[in-house]
Amino acid sequence: MTALADGARGDLFDPACPTRELLDRLGSKWTSMAVKVLAEAAPQEVRFAELRRRMPGVSQKMLSTTLQGLVKDGLAGRRVEPTVPPRVHYGLTPLGLSLEEPLAALRAWAEEHMAEIDRANERAATERGTAEL
Repeated sequence: MTALADGARGDLFDPACPTRELLDRLGSKWTSMAVKVLAEAAPQEVRFAELRRRMPGVSQKMLSTTLQGLVKDGLAGRRVEPTVPPRVHYGLTPLGLSLEEPLAALRAWAEEHMAEIDRANERAATERGTAEL
């Protein structure tokens, strides 16, 4: 993927546009949860172990991968205390904090409409079952 020039706007419909890859990362449930936990703590940092406790179901590897992506994208900062074992802290950058509002809107939409989505999935499954007879 090629990077966009500063100030350039991506085009989601261009197969070569890095916006597609970014949306894949931002659309992850783990990214949304991590941003929420970090935003609630802002401006304080959150330790890796606390993030893991606050995100039920996330594996250590998936959380690590998610946080690495947030740091790489400039959405979060990482600080390591040189203790044994090391204490690793994360916090959102201003850019990361700006992501919380749109992700919160998406989470709220999903929570509000999940029952409708479930019903649509059930109807589709029933129709598939009927069509197979």
